[in-house]
Amino acid sequence: MKQPHHPSFPPSTWIYSLCLATALSVFFLRAPAQNTDAKTSAPVVAAAPAAAPAAVLTPDQVLQRLLEGNQRYVAGQPTHPDQSVERRSELAASQAPLAVVLTCSDSRVSPELFFDQGLGDLFVIRNAGNVLDDHVIGTMEYAVEHLHVGLIIVVGHSKCGAVSAAVAGGEIPGHIRSLTDAIAPALEDAKDAPGDKIDNVVRANARRAAATLTHVEPFLKSAVSAGHLRIVAARYDISTGQVEILK
Repeated sequence: MKQPHHPSFPPSTWIYSLCLATALSVFFLRAPAQNTDAKTSAPVVAAAPAAAPAAVLTPDQVLQRLLEGNQRYVAGQPTHPDQSVERRSELAASQAPLAVVLTCSDSRVSPELFFDQGLGDLFVIRNAGNVLDDHVIGTMEYAVEHLHVGLIIVVGHSKCGAVSAAVAGGEIPGHIRSLTDAIAPALEDAKDAPGDKIDNVVRANARRAAATLTHVEPFLKSAVSAGHLRIVAARYDISTGQVEILK
């Protein structure tokens, strides 16, 4: 009987096929399973580690940092810190400002600029004449009690329009009168000081506000007494850019 014909292959072909099959089996057995999300089947990417918290600065160290920034600003060499996209994204979760700054609404007076600070560095309160009221004090208490700010700086400035109006006196229209009334006690404080009357009242007004804040209960007074909070007065010169700490 004639045997059926089977095609014959060279021995080398059989050996090659066997090696290929073995290699593929080993590859699939050893390949690690990819971690995927059950809902999307997309690869799971590990979250980046959280950034380490910044070193805690004392009130004196914060003040020194602000004054160093002012020196850069005066010299025309600001570094514009903390203004990057990364900084903006970081602050979306929370804030930890270094200081509260109460200053005037004057468009020439910008604390982030003259202290050379950036996003999230300063908790700024502004009104004409940098005067105190319940809203301003409540805002400060929030910063001290909940954000743990250790420095409040009250910054008056040269050529202040609100102070000029208070010094000039006379009929003050509308709600502007509330500002000049708040500045009026500083007129008495500065009445015997030599030199420029308006600038003397600017200084007295900032000093009076800072002194008042140290006695405000319950939060500010206790924080000052415990050494956790420092409150200072300052004057900003709109011509030179210099910040002067008032004693």
